[in-house]
Amino acid sequence: MRIIDLFTDAFAGKKRINTNLERIVAERTKQLGQSEEKYRNILENINDGYYEVDLSGNFTFFNDSMCVLLGYSREEMIGMNNRQYTDKENAKKLFQTFNEVYRTGEAAKAFDWQITRKDNTKRSIEASISLQKNSTGKPIGFRGITRDATERKLAEETIRRSEERYRTILDEMEDAYFEVDVAGNYTFVNDSCCRHLGYSRDELIGTTFRGSIVKEEFEKIYKVFGNIYITGKPERNIFYQLLRKDGTTGFAEMTAFPLQNQKGEIIGFRGVGRDVTERKRMEDEIKYQGTHDALTGLSNRLMFGQILNHAIQSAKRFTRQFAVLFIDLDRFKTINDTLGHEAGDQLLLEISVRLKQTLRATDFIARLGGDEFIILIEEVDDASHVATVAHKILNSVLKPMTIIEQECRITASIGICMYPNDAQDEQSLMKNADLAMYMAKEEGKNNFQFYSEDIQSKSLEHLSIETNLRFALERNELSLHYQAKVDFRTNAITGVEALLRWQNPHLGFVTPTQFIPVAEETGLIVPIGNWVLRTACNQNVAWQQQGLPPVCIAVNLSVRQLTDDNLIDDISKALQDSGMEPHLLELEITESMMMRNPDRMIAVLAKIKSLGVRLAIDDFGTGYSSLAQIKHFHVDTLKVDRSFIRNIPQDAEDKAITKAIISMGKTLSLTVVAEGVETLDQLNFLKNHSCDEMQGYYFSKPIAPEQFADLLREHVPVPGKAA
Repeated sequence: MRIIDLFTDAFAGKKRINTNLERIVAERTKQLGQSEEKYRNILENINDGYYEVDLSGNFTFFNDSMCVLLGYSREEMIGMNNRQYTDKENAKKLFQTFNEVYRTGEAAKAFDWQITRKDNTKRSIEASISLQKNSTGKPIGFRGITRDATERKLAEETIRRSEERYRTILDEMEDAYFEVDVAGNYTFVNDSCCRHLGYSRDELIGTTFRGSIVKEEFEKIYKVFGNIYITGKPERNIFYQLLRKDGTTGFAEMTAFPLQNQKGEIIGFRGVGRDVTERKRMEDEIKYQGTHDALTGLSNRLMFGQILNHAIQSAKRFTRQFAVLFIDLDRFKTINDTLGHEAGDQLLLEISVRLKQTLRATDFIARLGGDEFIILIEEVDDASHVATVAHKILNSVLKPMTIIEQECRITASIGICMYPNDAQDEQSLMKNADLAMYMAKEEGKNNFQFYSEDIQSKSLEHLSIETNLRFALERNELSLHYQAKVDFRTNAITGVEALLRWQNPHLGFVTPTQFIPVAEETGLIVPIGNWVLRTACNQNVAWQQQGLPPVCIAVNLSVRQLTDDNLIDDISKALQDSGMEPHLLELEITESMMMRNPDRMIAVLAKIKSLGVRLAIDDFGTGYSSLAQIKHFHVDTLKVDRSFIRNIPQDAEDKAITKAIISMGKTLSLTVVAEGVETLDQLNFLKNHSCDEMQGYYFSKPIAPEQFADLLREHVPVPGKAA
């Protein structure tokens, strides 16, 4: 083959090769263009911004979303640097991030910063940054994806603030908040829950709920949570006893709800609770105060009524009998008024202790108020058993006690009502025991009485007396009898005591011991006493008008009259209207009345004395007064109580007391009068011991005004003649 042919063939082959290469290159170029267009279309159509920047941070490529994000046109963004749309703080932060990516070659997959758009609005963006290299591996810039995170950031901030707000509320509120899983393990607690139980948050999380309640409450609480799990409904006002870390217990109240996931499945429980230990204590205290006496700590009337009703039901069921004892302290008011309320309280406390010590553990005692106590003795065999208990009570009460450094004694009167013979309901049992107690007082106090129908009739009699007494004055049923006072030396009548009498057409003659206490209780004693005062003054003047010598007339005053604001005016008016000389009127008060409120009595008696009226202390020796006290009252007469005269001269103690009273009266220059003189022996003893005057049946019983006038004529004193 010729050489030229070889060259020709070679050239032809090269030409074919070049043609093929050109074709391949063209094909590849076309494919790359199509690929580039494809990915460019993808980049242009995605919502996220895509960017490429050189190592200085200048844009070299970006998609339309990037333009929208920054608010600039494509032409404006070419060559634009990130410092143009970020402030200094964000630019510094951005530089540090790009520098870290450049230094390590590791991409920053989620980086947040804030930009300023062309219209000066602020936006938060989230971007990824990766290093861009050439074919030789040399870094030539950065690229990444960005998206507008402003709305997400706002939502996250809103959620964060909401969570923070509610977390703050949960941590600051006084109520405890907790969440537990279905097994009862704590998954969340607030600070109050920790405070109430004494644990830290870390100590509680993961532990079981039953560690914070007492063992006896396990079943109840598990049942509550079980109901919530089954029904899906909350349980409210769950009261239970909690157990604290230090081992102490308290009381809590909670409301529990189901805790659900997004599918509505119950995955646990949540609840709000509060420590109600103090509230429970106060409720218990209020309940205790409502059923117990504040002074003695004994049960009160309300509690006793509940116990009594229970005893009635039990006695009915088992055919048993029991007794109710109504106890009232005798003359307690005198001690209370004389020594003061503090002394009275101490006495009541001591008596309550003695009563409890006297009774069995199964017996029940309550204080009804004042000086009244009531006792329930269950399962008694017969009345003799109850009588034995009553004797023990009386002996226990009677023992001396020291109150405010003063020794004193007190007695009690007891009324007893038996179930079922005497009464079968609460009201009747207590009423009948009360009636029996009043009978014990009428029998002389310091004794007990069983209820009987006779007592009931006497109670009705008491009611009848009260009803009729209200009309006694207007019906002119009251009258005065007069008992003379005689001088031991001259045997002459020196004075007279006016004594009240009542004759009723239905009741007949009613004794003073029957109606005077009723008059005192009802307050009728004030108008009746005023009538006595006026009638006595008028009668004394009438005797003088008959030519009889003037005598001093004594009138008794009651406690109610002494505390009546009109007493002084009533005395003045009685004297003025009758025309009687004031020194001929002697007002008698008992020793116990005088010592009831000494300061007040001194003031009242001083006003009476200022009228020129005489004063006498009646029933002297039965109270608590002393020589030092009596001299402050400016009295004129001491009347020795008839209880000391009764057994003279047989009883040595009564003789000694009487002699002491006479001696005291002489020391104070008082006239001493002996009451209740009925025998010659009594008269001689008193006369021999220099008693001034006597009053009693030995000389004369109380008589009508006309009879007394005759008696007075027979015993007019003869000057200079002794008896």
